[in-house]
Amino acid sequence: MRYRQSEKMEIIRIVEESPLSIKQTLLELNINRSTFYNWYRQYQEGGYDALKNRYRPPNQFWNEIPPWEKKKVVEIALEHPEMSPRELACHITDNRKYYISESTVYRILKAHNLVTSPVYNVISALDKFPQPTKAVNELWQTDFTYFKVVQWGWYYLSTVLDDYSRYILAWRLCKGMGTDDVKRTLDDAIEFTGIKNPNVINRTRLLSDNGSCYVSRALKDYLEEQGIQHTRGKPYHPMTQGKIERYHRSMKNILLLDNYYSYEELEYQIGVFVEYYNNHRYHESLNNVTPSDVYYGRDQKILNKREKIKKKTMRLRRRQNCGLRLAN
Repeated sequence: MRYRQSEKMEIIRIVEESPLSIKQTLLELNINRSTFYNWYRQYQEGGYDALKNRYRPPNQFWNEIPPWEKKKVVEIALEHPEMSPRELACHITDNRKYYISESTVYRILKAHNLVTSPVYNVISALDKFPQPTKAVNELWQTDFTYFKVVQWGWYYLSTVLDDYSRYILAWRLCKGMGTDDVKRTLDDAIEFTGIKNPNVINRTRLLSDNGSCYVSRALKDYLEEQGIQHTRGKPYHPMTQGKIERYHRSMKNILLLDNYYSYEELEYQIGVFVEYYNNHRYHESLNNVTPSDVYYGRDQKILNKREKIKKKTMRLRRRQNCGLRLAN
Protein backbone atom coordinates (compact mmCIF):
# COMPACT_ATOMS: atom_id res chain seq x y z
CA MET A 1 0.00 0.00 0.00
CA ARG A 2 1.33 3.44 -0.89
CA TYR A 3 0.81 6.04 1.86
CA ARG A 4 0.37 9.75 1.27
CA GLN A 5 2.60 12.38 2.87
CA SER A 6 -0.02 13.31 5.50
CA GLU A 7 -0.63 9.67 6.38
CA LYS A 8 3.07 9.07 7.00
CA MET A 9 3.18 12.09 9.29
CA GLU A 10 0.14 10.87 11.21
CA ILE A 11 1.69 7.43 11.70
CA ILE A 12 4.91 9.00 13.01
CA ARG A 13 2.90 11.06 15.55
CA ILE A 14 0.95 7.99 16.67
CA VAL A 15 4.16 6.01 17.25
CA GLU A 16 5.81 8.92 19.11
CA GLU A 17 2.82 9.38 21.42
CA SER A 18 1.93 5.72 21.91
CA PRO A 19 2.37 4.22 25.40
CA LEU A 20 3.29 0.93 23.72
CA SER A 21 6.68 0.02 22.32
CA ILE A 22 7.50 0.98 18.75
CA LYS A 23 7.40 -2.68 17.73
CA GLN A 24 4.00 -3.27 19.32
CA THR A 25 2.54 -0.03 17.93
CA LEU A 26 3.67 -0.78 14.40
CA LEU A 27 2.29 -4.29 14.75
CA GLU A 28 -1.10 -2.83 15.68
CA LEU A 29 -0.93 -0.44 12.72
CA ASN A 30 0.24 -3.23 10.41
CA ILE A 31 3.26 -1.17 9.33
CA ASN A 32 6.58 -2.79 8.52
CA ARG A 33 9.31 -1.62 10.91
CA SER A 34 11.91 -1.04 8.21
CA THR A 35 9.38 1.06 6.29
CA PHE A 36 8.61 3.17 9.37
CA TYR A 37 12.28 3.74 10.23
CA ASN A 38 12.90 4.80 6.65
CA TRP A 39 10.09 7.40 6.95
CA TYR A 40 11.38 8.53 10.34
CA ARG A 41 14.91 9.01 9.06
CA GLN A 42 13.59 11.07 6.13
CA TYR A 43 11.51 13.15 8.53
CA GLN A 44 14.47 13.82 10.83
CA GLU A 45 16.70 14.83 7.93
CA GLY A 46 14.26 16.92 5.89
CA GLY A 47 11.14 17.47 7.95
CA TYR A 48 7.58 17.10 6.66
CA ASP A 49 8.53 17.87 3.03
CA ALA A 50 10.89 14.88 2.99
CA LEU A 51 7.91 12.53 3.45
CA LYS A 52 6.49 13.48 0.07
CA ASN A 53 6.39 10.56 -2.34
CA ARG A 54 9.05 10.89 -4.97
CA TYR A 55 8.12 10.49 -8.59
CA ARG A 56 9.89 7.63 -10.29
CA PRO A 57 9.87 7.89 -14.06
CA PRO A 58 8.69 4.65 -15.65
CA ASN A 59 11.18 2.41 -17.33
CA GLN A 60 11.20 2.72 -21.09
CA PHE A 61 9.90 -0.40 -22.77
CA TRP A 62 10.99 -1.61 -26.14
CA ASN A 63 7.43 -1.36 -27.53
CA GLU A 64 6.64 2.11 -26.17
CA ILE A 65 4.69 4.37 -28.56
CA PRO A 66 6.81 7.32 -29.77
CA PRO A 67 5.52 10.83 -28.90
CA TRP A 68 4.89 11.73 -32.54
CA GLU A 69 2.68 8.66 -32.96
CA LYS A 70 0.67 9.59 -29.86
CA LYS A 71 0.17 13.05 -31.33
CA LYS A 72 -1.02 11.51 -34.60
CA VAL A 73 -3.52 9.33 -32.74
CA VAL A 74 -5.04 12.44 -31.15
CA GLU A 75 -5.21 14.20 -34.53
CA ILE A 76 -6.97 11.23 -36.16
CA ALA A 77 -9.37 10.97 -33.21
CA LEU A 78 -10.32 14.63 -33.65
CA GLU A 79 -10.86 14.06 -37.38
CA HIS A 80 -13.15 11.07 -36.66
CA PRO A 81 -15.02 11.85 -33.44
CA GLU A 82 -17.66 9.21 -34.26
CA MET A 83 -15.12 6.38 -33.94
CA SER A 84 -14.50 4.45 -30.73
CA PRO A 85 -10.92 3.60 -29.59
CA ARG A 86 -11.40 0.12 -31.07
CA GLU A 87 -12.43 1.52 -34.45
CA LEU A 88 -9.63 4.09 -34.41
CA ALA A 89 -7.05 1.37 -33.76
CA CYS A 90 -8.24 -0.57 -36.81
CA HIS A 91 -8.50 2.59 -38.90
CA ILE A 92 -4.89 3.55 -38.10
CA THR A 93 -3.62 0.05 -38.86
CA ASP A 94 -5.47 -0.17 -42.17
CA ASN A 95 -4.80 3.36 -43.43
CA ARG A 96 -1.43 4.32 -41.94
CA LYS A 97 0.13 0.83 -42.08
CA TYR A 98 1.14 1.26 -38.43
CA TYR A 99 -0.13 -1.12 -35.75
CA ILE A 100 -1.53 0.19 -32.49
CA SER A 101 -3.73 -1.65 -29.99
CA GLU A 102 -7.19 -0.61 -28.85
CA SER A 103 -6.04 -0.29 -25.22
CA THR A 104 -3.18 2.01 -26.23
CA VAL A 105 -5.52 4.26 -28.22
CA TYR A 106 -7.87 4.37 -25.24
CA ARG A 107 -5.09 5.41 -22.84
CA ILE A 108 -3.88 8.14 -25.21
CA LEU A 109 -7.38 9.55 -25.68
CA LYS A 110 -8.13 9.27 -21.96
CA ALA A 111 -5.03 11.33 -21.18
CA HIS A 112 -6.35 14.06 -23.50
CA ASN A 113 -9.94 13.91 -22.14
CA LEU A 114 -11.22 12.62 -25.47
CA VAL A 115 -13.00 9.55 -24.09
CA THR A 116 -16.57 10.02 -22.93
CA SER A 117 -19.09 7.61 -21.49
CA PRO A 118 -21.80 6.43 -23.90
CA VAL A 119 -25.20 8.05 -23.54
CA TYR A 120 -27.16 5.13 -24.91
CA ASN A 121 -28.34 1.74 -23.76
CA VAL A 122 -26.62 -1.43 -24.86
CA ILE A 123 -28.66 -4.52 -25.65
CA SER A 124 -27.22 -7.91 -24.76
CA ALA A 125 -27.25 -10.99 -26.93
CA LEU A 126 -25.86 -14.47 -26.66
CA ASP A 127 -22.06 -14.65 -26.86
CA LYS A 128 -22.38 -17.48 -29.37
CA PHE A 129 -25.34 -18.92 -31.23
CA PRO A 130 -25.85 -22.62 -30.45
CA GLN A 131 -25.60 -23.48 -34.16
CA PRO A 132 -23.51 -20.72 -35.78
CA THR A 133 -23.72 -20.16 -39.51
CA LYS A 134 -20.69 -20.97 -41.63
CA ALA A 135 -21.37 -19.09 -44.88
CA VAL A 136 -23.15 -16.05 -46.27
CA ASN A 137 -26.81 -16.38 -47.23
CA GLU A 138 -27.16 -19.47 -45.07
CA LEU A 139 -29.43 -17.67 -42.60
CA TRP A 140 -31.16 -14.31 -42.80
CA GLN A 141 -32.58 -12.45 -39.83
CA THR A 142 -35.50 -10.07 -40.26
CA ASP A 143 -37.39 -7.75 -37.94
CA PHE A 144 -39.21 -4.42 -37.67
CA THR A 145 -38.36 -1.34 -35.67
CA TYR A 146 -40.11 2.02 -35.57
CA PHE A 147 -39.39 5.75 -35.97
CA LYS A 148 -41.54 8.82 -35.51
CA VAL A 149 -41.80 11.59 -38.08
CA VAL A 150 -42.90 14.85 -36.48
CA GLN A 151 -46.53 15.69 -37.30
CA TRP A 152 -46.78 12.64 -39.56
CA GLY A 153 -46.75 9.75 -37.10
CA TRP A 154 -44.96 6.43 -36.88
CA TYR A 155 -43.10 4.60 -39.65
CA TYR A 156 -41.76 1.07 -39.48
CA LEU A 157 -38.37 -0.12 -40.76
CA SER A 158 -38.24 -3.66 -42.15
CA THR A 159 -34.70 -5.07 -42.41
CA VAL A 160 -33.10 -8.27 -43.69
CA LEU A 161 -29.64 -9.02 -42.27
CA ASP A 162 -27.26 -11.81 -43.27
CA ASP A 163 -26.50 -13.75 -40.09
CA TYR A 164 -22.94 -14.80 -40.99
CA SER A 165 -21.59 -11.44 -42.16
CA ARG A 166 -24.14 -9.11 -40.46
CA TYR A 167 -24.44 -7.40 -43.84
CA ILE A 168 -27.71 -5.50 -44.41
CA LEU A 169 -29.14 -7.11 -47.53
CA ALA A 170 -32.31 -5.03 -47.80
CA TRP A 171 -34.47 -2.54 -45.92
CA ARG A 172 -37.71 -0.67 -46.45
CA LEU A 173 -39.39 2.13 -44.52
CA CYS A 174 -43.07 1.19 -44.34
CA LYS A 175 -46.30 2.71 -43.07
CA GLY A 176 -47.24 -0.55 -41.36
CA MET A 177 -45.95 -3.98 -40.38
CA GLY A 178 -47.92 -6.17 -42.73
CA THR A 179 -47.06 -9.35 -44.59
CA ASP A 180 -46.82 -7.44 -47.88
CA ASP A 181 -44.15 -5.18 -46.33
CA VAL A 182 -42.15 -8.24 -45.32
CA LYS A 183 -42.52 -9.77 -48.78
CA ARG A 184 -41.35 -6.60 -50.53
CA THR A 185 -38.27 -6.42 -48.29
CA LEU A 186 -37.49 -10.07 -49.01
CA ASP A 187 -37.93 -9.43 -52.73
CA ASP A 188 -35.21 -6.78 -52.48
CA ALA A 189 -32.93 -9.19 -50.60
CA ILE A 190 -33.49 -11.94 -53.16
CA GLU A 191 -32.79 -9.56 -56.03
CA PHE A 192 -29.63 -8.27 -54.32
CA THR A 193 -28.20 -11.72 -53.54
CA GLY A 194 -29.34 -13.40 -56.74
CA ILE A 195 -30.79 -16.31 -54.76
CA LYS A 196 -33.77 -17.68 -56.65
CA ASN A 197 -35.15 -21.20 -56.17
CA PRO A 198 -31.90 -22.66 -54.75
CA ASN A 199 -31.44 -26.40 -54.50
CA VAL A 200 -32.46 -28.17 -51.30
CA ILE A 201 -28.91 -28.42 -49.91
CA ASN A 202 -28.22 -24.68 -50.12
CA ARG A 203 -31.66 -23.38 -49.17
CA THR A 204 -31.56 -20.11 -47.26
CA ARG A 205 -33.32 -20.00 -43.88
CA LEU A 206 -35.21 -16.99 -42.60
CA LEU A 207 -35.24 -16.26 -38.86
CA SER A 208 -37.96 -14.01 -37.46
CA ASP A 209 -40.02 -13.47 -34.33
CA ASN A 210 -43.65 -14.51 -33.93
CA GLY A 211 -45.31 -11.28 -35.05
CA SER A 212 -48.57 -11.60 -36.94
CA CYS A 213 -46.92 -10.65 -40.24
CA TYR A 214 -44.43 -13.52 -39.86
CA VAL A 215 -46.90 -16.27 -38.94
CA SER A 216 -49.39 -15.53 -41.70
CA ARG A 217 -50.36 -18.09 -44.30
CA ALA A 218 -49.53 -15.62 -47.07
CA LEU A 219 -45.90 -15.37 -45.95
CA LYS A 220 -45.65 -19.14 -45.61
CA ASP A 221 -46.82 -19.61 -49.21
CA TYR A 222 -44.45 -16.88 -50.40
CA LEU A 223 -41.42 -18.48 -48.71
CA GLU A 224 -42.28 -21.90 -50.09
CA GLU A 225 -42.49 -20.41 -53.57
CA GLN A 226 -39.07 -18.77 -53.11
CA GLY A 227 -37.49 -21.93 -51.70
CA ILE A 228 -36.71 -20.31 -48.34
CA GLN A 229 -37.13 -22.17 -45.07
CA HIS A 230 -38.66 -20.31 -42.13
CA THR A 231 -37.52 -20.49 -38.50
CA ARG A 232 -39.21 -18.51 -35.76
CA GLY A 233 -37.62 -17.58 -32.46
CA LYS A 234 -38.82 -18.60 -29.03
CA PRO A 235 -41.76 -16.43 -27.90
CA TYR A 236 -40.81 -13.56 -25.55
CA HIS A 237 -37.13 -14.25 -26.19
CA PRO A 238 -35.76 -11.46 -28.47
CA MET A 239 -32.14 -12.60 -27.94
CA THR A 240 -32.79 -15.28 -30.58
CA GLN A 241 -32.70 -12.46 -33.14
CA GLY A 242 -29.93 -10.77 -31.15
CA LYS A 243 -27.93 -9.64 -34.17
CA ILE A 244 -30.69 -7.70 -35.86
CA GLU A 245 -31.98 -6.43 -32.51
CA ARG A 246 -28.52 -5.09 -31.76
CA TYR A 247 -28.24 -3.58 -35.25
CA HIS A 248 -31.53 -1.72 -34.86
CA ARG A 249 -30.43 -0.50 -31.43
CA SER A 250 -27.12 0.79 -32.83
CA MET A 251 -28.98 2.58 -35.63
CA LYS A 252 -31.49 4.20 -33.29
CA ASN A 253 -28.73 5.34 -30.92
CA ILE A 254 -27.54 7.55 -33.80
CA LEU A 255 -30.70 8.44 -35.68
CA LEU A 256 -32.79 9.29 -32.63
CA LEU A 257 -30.39 12.11 -31.80
CA ASP A 258 -32.31 14.18 -34.39
CA ASN A 259 -35.95 14.91 -35.17
CA TYR A 260 -37.37 14.15 -38.61
CA TYR A 261 -40.09 16.17 -40.30
CA SER A 262 -40.68 14.16 -43.47
CA TYR A 263 -40.63 10.58 -44.69
CA GLU A 264 -37.91 11.42 -47.24
CA GLU A 265 -35.61 12.94 -44.62
CA LEU A 266 -35.84 9.87 -42.40
CA GLU A 267 -35.40 7.49 -45.33
CA TYR A 268 -32.30 9.36 -46.48
CA GLN A 269 -30.68 9.21 -43.03
CA ILE A 270 -31.40 5.49 -42.74
CA GLY A 271 -29.70 4.97 -46.09
CA VAL A 272 -26.65 6.93 -44.92
CA PHE A 273 -26.39 4.80 -41.79
CA VAL A 274 -26.81 1.50 -43.67
CA GLU A 275 -24.04 2.46 -46.09
CA TYR A 276 -21.77 3.38 -43.17
CA TYR A 277 -22.64 0.22 -41.24
CA ASN A 278 -22.09 -2.12 -44.18
CA ASN A 279 -18.93 -0.60 -45.61
CA HIS A 280 -17.12 1.50 -43.01
CA ARG A 281 -17.98 0.44 -39.46
CA TYR A 282 -15.45 -1.94 -37.92
CA HIS A 283 -17.47 -4.69 -36.25
CA GLU A 284 -16.04 -6.11 -33.04
CA SER A 285 -17.76 -9.49 -33.50
CA LEU A 286 -16.24 -9.80 -37.00
CA ASN A 287 -12.61 -9.42 -35.86
CA ASN A 288 -12.87 -5.68 -36.53
CA VAL A 289 -13.59 -5.84 -40.23
CA THR A 290 -16.72 -4.48 -41.89
CA PRO A 291 -19.79 -6.58 -42.78
CA SER A 292 -19.07 -6.03 -46.47
CA ASP A 293 -15.54 -7.41 -46.00
CA VAL A 294 -17.01 -10.64 -44.65
CA TYR A 295 -19.89 -10.82 -47.11
CA TYR A 296 -17.59 -10.45 -50.12
CA GLY A 297 -14.83 -12.66 -48.68
CA ARG A 298 -12.17 -9.99 -48.11
CA ASP A 299 -11.89 -10.47 -44.34
CA GLN A 300 -9.10 -13.04 -44.17
CA LYS A 301 -6.89 -11.08 -46.55
CA ILE A 302 -7.35 -7.97 -44.38
CA LEU A 303 -6.58 -9.87 -41.16
CA ASN A 304 -3.42 -11.37 -42.69
CA LYS A 305 -2.30 -7.91 -43.81
CA ARG A 306 -2.88 -6.50 -40.32
CA GLU A 307 -0.79 -9.26 -38.79
CA LYS A 308 2.10 -8.42 -41.11
CA ILE A 309 1.78 -4.70 -40.23
CA LYS A 310 1.78 -5.58 -36.52
CA LYS A 311 5.00 -7.62 -36.78
CA LYS A 312 6.67 -4.89 -38.86
CA THR A 313 5.62 -2.19 -36.36
CA MET A 314 6.90 -4.21 -33.39
CA ARG A 315 10.31 -4.58 -35.04
CA LEU A 316 10.38 -0.84 -35.78
CA ARG A 317 9.51 0.11 -32.19
CA ARG A 318 12.18 -2.21 -30.81
CA ARG A 319 14.85 -0.60 -32.99
CA GLN A 320 13.65 2.93 -32.14
CA ASN A 321 13.45 2.46 -28.38
CA CYS A 322 16.67 0.46 -28.11
CA GLY A 323 18.40 3.19 -30.09
CA LEU A 324 17.06 5.86 -27.71
CA ARG A 325 18.35 3.97 -24.66
CA LEU A 326 21.80 3.63 -26.19
CA ALA A 327 21.83 7.35 -27.07
CA ASN A 328 20.94 8.25 -23.48
